[in-house]
Parts: sequence; C-alpha cells; structure tokens
Amino acid sequence: MNWKSYIKSYQSYLRIERGLSKNTIENYSFDIERLCLFLEENNITDSPLKISEETIQQFIYSVSKEVNPRSQARIISGLKSFFNYLIFEDYRQDNPMELIEPPKIGRKLPDTLSITEIDSLISAIDLSSNEGERNRAMLETLYGCGLRVSELVSLKISDLFFDEGFVKITGKGNKQRFVPIGNLTQKYIQIYKDTIRTHLNIKKGQEDTLFLNRRGNQLTRAMIFTIIKDLAVKIELNKNISPHTFRHSFATHLLENGADLRSIQLMLGHESITTTEIYVHLDRKFLAEVINAYHPRRK
Repeated sequence: MNWKSYIKSYQSYLRIERGLSKNTIENYSFDIERLCLFLEENNITDSPLKISEETIQQFIYSVSKEVNPRSQARIISGLKSFFNYLIFEDYRQDNPMELIEPPKIGRKLPDTLSITEIDSLISAIDLSSNEGERNRAMLETLYGCGLRVSELVSLKISDLFFDEGFVKITGKGNKQRFVPIGNLTQKYIQIYKDTIRTHLNIKKGQEDTLFLNRRGNQLTRAMIFTIIKDLAVKIELNKNISPHTFRHSFATHLLENGADLRSIQLMLGHESITTTEIYVHLDRKFLAEVINAYHPRRK
C-alpha cells in the first residue's frame, strides 16, 4: 500500500468508526497530503510504515516557516492521529510523532458582536429581494440558536419543532441536540418558508432543506461567509467577522445575562466544558459585576 491507499483507509475509519463530518475528514487528510508533498519535493521515498521521526522533524521545521503556531499545532495533532490509526490497525508498532511537541499557544479570545452591531447587520439586509428575507431568517437563526455554519446550511424543515419551541440540530460526528428557538426567530423562518421558499424550483433531494439558493439547491458555507462579509462592509463595521462570530456572540450574551456555562455547553453542542470556556469571551467589566453582585464580601 502507498500513501494514498493508507490515507483512503484512514478516511474510511474517521467516517465510519469516529463519525466525523466530511469537512473534518478533509482537514485531517490535508495535513497528511502536505507531508506527502514535502516527501515528494525532497525525493524522500519513505512509506507511512517506515517514515522516521527525523524526517517528520524536517517536515515540521519546514512547515514552521510558512504557518503560524496555531496551524502548526493543528498539523502535528493531525499527523499524530494518523499514525495512531496505523498502530491501531497493526500497520506499524510506533508513532514517529510521539516525541514531537506542538508549539505553545495561548487561548485566542474570539471576536464578538454587541447586540447593537448584530441589530445593525440584520437591519442592513435588503428585504426587497427574495434573498433578503432568507438572509434575515438565516442570521436570526445563527444568532438566536448559536449554530455552526455547517449546522445552519444543513438544517431541515423536519428539524423544526416550533410548537415545542425547539429545533433539532445535527452537529459534529452526527450528534444530535435540541436547541431552544425564540418566537422572533420562528417568525422570520416562517415568513421565509411561506412566502419565498414555496416559490422556488426546488432540486431533487433538497425538498427538506430549509435554506436554499435561488436555484433551489442547498447553500454553501462560503455563501454564508460572503453574505456576512458584505453586510459588514455595508455598515462599515471595522471587525473581522464570520458566521462563527454570531455563535460566539450568542454564548457571550447568554453568559452576561446570567446563563450558566453548563446550559450554554449543551446548546452549543460541546463535549467538553473547556471548549465552551474558550468560545465565551469574558470582559473584565462583566467579571467585576459578577463579584459585586454575588460575592458575600462585596459590601
């Protein structure tokens, strides 16, 4: 078996055994393919079963000149996972990544939007077009439910349980969770669904997909990024924002208004509370308010 064969086998393992999403599998594969390219460029013929720690070190050193420490750490993590898979399948006995340490990186606090900024972005949507009604419903759903962009574009009509006040979300690893949905978000989804979506020529296989493009197909993640970037330019918002910014803001605003981390963790679909803590941006003003409000010695 050559590198391509082992990578293909690894991809099947990630999909079937670990239930990872297509996007996650592509990211894992990209790191291995980058190593393959390095080997090819340097005329190194080592197979996945014979490649040494020294060769990996050369690759990591080469990569460190091109990417930031966070990306470097991700590449190291991805390669460790690949070689652990080879050990799991008894293809090799050791992991050449075992002694390779990732660079130390601090926690990066995500950008967030204020409630006023979110209102301004949504108000800037041109509602005179059919896409405008759809975009308003999408941004309200992103912010109102704290969804990942992949969860938004794959949301189904059959996932909407408005009578109960919930939507069913299929997240990473095909894990499902129920997230509360507010009346305002429900209202805008209903407007889009009843007045715009019903007039589309919906493509076969997309009958249950909630948000569609003008050709009746599922929207891409890139399209959501573009919509948000264009709105930011329109209101002259001097921040680098993405669909995930709405998710960060969802968590931050909940916390600042008294929600507990455990509840936010469940709504975001995080396995670990540590992940939730990274997503939630706490400013010092809010921490001071917490102490003043709840500490027994506050007086």
